Amino acid sequence: METNNRKGCALCDATWGEYYREIDGNRMFFCCDICADIFENMVSEVKKRTGWKNIDHVDLNGNFSLGRQCTAKSGKETFNFYFRTYSDGRMMKFEER
Repeated sequence: METNNRKGCALCDATWGEYYREIDGNRMFFCCDICADIFENMVSEVKKRTGWKNIDHVDLNGNFSLGRQCTAKSGKETFNFYFRTYSDGRMMKFEER
């Protein structure tokens, strides 16, 4: 799985930290365990709502304060959504757009 964040953390693009987690068979870099939890929860929610078995790419736009407007892609299918989390990584809001 790829994201549009290519310099650092798969969720927030921060370059500090050194935390890795396997998500859907991919070893991904995150700045911290909270970003990894958020990303993993987001992937699970997208799969639950779409019925997809895997996600090829996620475009993440936004930040912790404002929330993130995103597009997930699996093959030729796309799913647009918005999500926002609490500081501990729990999902506050998840909306299909």
